[in-house]
Amino acid sequence: MNNNNNIEMRAVYAQTLIKLAEEDDRIVLLEADLMKATGTTVFKNKFPDRIFNVGVAEANMVGIAAGLSAGGKIPFAASFGCFATRRAYDQFFISANYAQQNVKLVGTDPGISAAFNGGTHMPFEDAGIMRNIPKLVVFEPCDPVSLGKLVIQSAKHKGSTYMRLHRKAARVLYPENEEFELGKGKVLVDGTDVTIIATGVIMVNEALAAQELLVKEGISAAVIDMHTIKPIDTELVSRYAKKTGAIITCENHQIINGLGSAVAETLSENYPTLMKRIGINDEFGEVGTQDYLQGRFLLTIENITNSAKELLKKKKASSIKI
Repeated sequence: MNNNNNIEMRAVYAQTLIKLAEEDDRIVLLEADLMKATGTTVFKNKFPDRIFNVGVAEANMVGIAAGLSAGGKIPFAASFGCFATRRAYDQFFISANYAQQNVKLVGTDPGISAAFNGGTHMPFEDAGIMRNIPKLVVFEPCDPVSLGKLVIQSAKHKGSTYMRLHRKAARVLYPENEEFELGKGKVLVDGTDVTIIATGVIMVNEALAAQELLVKEGISAAVIDMHTIKPIDTELVSRYAKKTGAIITCENHQIINGLGSAVAETLSENYPTLMKRIGINDEFGEVGTQDYLQGRFLLTIENITNSAKELLKKKKASSIKI
């Protein structure tokens, strides 16, 4: 899992869709004038009659996708995460999900990965918005391998999905033959003292780096890639809560109604456990480099390691009998 190769995520997204389209003529794509940004120009070159650019009209794009689904197609519709969710929410809620259609909505540049596009384009709340839609599957791949495999799973899934897509290059963490299932997290590193549950490219990599620092200090930290935020893997969360007695969640998203909330809900109903949520703490985004924004919003290795130590102190204190 320590492969240092970096591969552009949007390229994997496009190539996976080409592969799917070669095998299934129901696969179609929709874009809201962001084909170059999403990387799907190569799909247009291969299948010019199966990709539709609707212009800067995201709600209309989702409505058309729902219509294509009703006609038997499997549509993937993509735009920046802020527009795919906030701008097109009602159409996706009613025309796709309430109508029980099969629309695969993709929101690119999640959280701080929007970088220089700034606060207006920085979706810190998109997964939280989508978690409220009944039966909708919400997921975020953390590397090129998981992206390709989860896009395939999304295409096979009967019903709508929402994927947070990191467009830029990402480090390969999984072997090519790794298998994935929507709704089932992956244990990247086992551990016994504390569990770090992370999602997405930025925070899974930060969690793995934090784990390496913690082990040097004699702290055994498990790292879980919780690629599917809804439905959350209740069994895996509960198992590691029992095993380590301390949980940290890490997300490039608001801590409100995102991964942290999903894990907290699971723990409160199944196995109450000491917990710390790392993510955006009820703030708007701003312009900056990724490094600056990670420091600004405390999405860092240092915050994860310090949080782990604080939780372990609390765990030790709570175990002392008076």
